Amino acid sequence: MKANKAYLSLGSNLGDREKFLEKAISEIKKITDVTKKSKIYETSPVGYKNQGAFLNMVIQVKTNLTPQKLLEEFMKIEKKLGRERRIKNGPRTIDIDILTFGNTIVDEPNLKIPHPRMHERKFVLVPLMELIDKNETISQWTKKK
Repeated sequence: MKANKAYLSLGSNLGDREKFLEKAISEIKKITDVTKKSKIYETSPVGYKNQGAFLNMVIQVKTNLTPQKLLEEFMKIEKKLGRERRIKNGPRTIDIDILTFGNTIVDEPNLKIPHPRMHERKFVLVPLMELIDKNETISQWTKKK
């Protein structure tokens, strides 16, 4: 199976946020190759506003896993790092979202690729722009995916 390039969004707003991002990347490296990392950005919460600021970043990975298997592994990592899903868009130790996965489109109840709200989220787009070709707009880039 050919390795696919995927972009992931990582976010944390509980505890030692930077440490949770580092731990998540360390865990992700155990299952796939991390090939690029953006800077870390501090951002205001979206949706549920009654919570602390987030640290967000985007990473690029190369993987032989399927999108579904990646999601399964990322949910295990989130659980291992103390993520509790009590409030939609609520506080979390770590959040790992698959933004894109090569040219693959997935439309399943538990997984949508490309991420359906990524174009609305500055906390995703700004770090993502660090990792893609500087001569392209997001729109041009997504058409190539």
